[in-house]
Amino acid sequence: MNNILKYLTEEKKLTLTGGLYQTTQVAFALNSHNIVKERVNERQVQHIFDSRFITDKEEDVAVDFDDMIEISNHFTAFDYVLDSVNEPLSVQIIRELHRMLKMNTTPVARGWLILGQWKRLSNKVEEAETTPPKSVNTKINSLNEWYNSLPEIGTEHIIEYHYRFEKIHPFQAGSGRVGRLLMFRECLRNNIMPFIIKQTQRKEYYLGFRDDISYLPYLSKLCAEGQEQYTNWVKYFYGEV
Repeated sequence: MNNILKYLTEEKKLTLTGGLYQTTQVAFALNSHNIVKERVNERQVQHIFDSRFITDKEEDVAVDFDDMIEISNHFTAFDYVLDSVNEPLSVQIIRELHRMLKMNTTPVARGWLILGQWKRLSNKVEEAETTPPKSVNTKINSLNEWYNSLPEIGTEHIIEYHYRFEKIHPFQAGSGRVGRLLMFRECLRNNIMPFIIKQTQRKEYYLGFRDDISYLPYLSKLCAEGQEQYTNWVKYFYGEV
């Protein structure tokens, strides 16, 4: 399974198109973006990846400027995931992913979102309350300390980290996309089959963060389905896992 990181890294270096790297980049950016705001389709994301063009001539549909920027930023952030995969999970990596995802967007230009900085106002995941701004730094450091102290990391630990990270919801905007990139990164880092949460699974995904429902059955199910899909992609392109 450690071949997956090798495949992705080599295809990235070669700027290979039509392979596992491009498939991952497009699917990951599309689904992670549309979990938050469903405003782009696969063809548009493919156009942005291939050429950074904004319009789709076949559909004659304009892409929102911030959507285009955030999709393009996601491609950059995913490359950073591959480049930093050998480093332990840290506050610096989390903040850098946020900076990459949100740079040049309207909220940053207007000054209410600061790149790589913890939230200043309280927020929610759907209707669930999250950690107050004044406690974010302490909570994130405590979460990382717990995670990095584990003698061996499995899928269940990555899921639990994600759940706890999203319950903190450390950034004013972009916490979910940062969290999903971290899950993919930690799978690669720990020789675990990675996965992408689909936009069609949005309802089940958010159910996993409700206080009155155990999160494990919901998130574990989605992760297992995503791992099966990713396994099929690897087999298609390389004939092995």
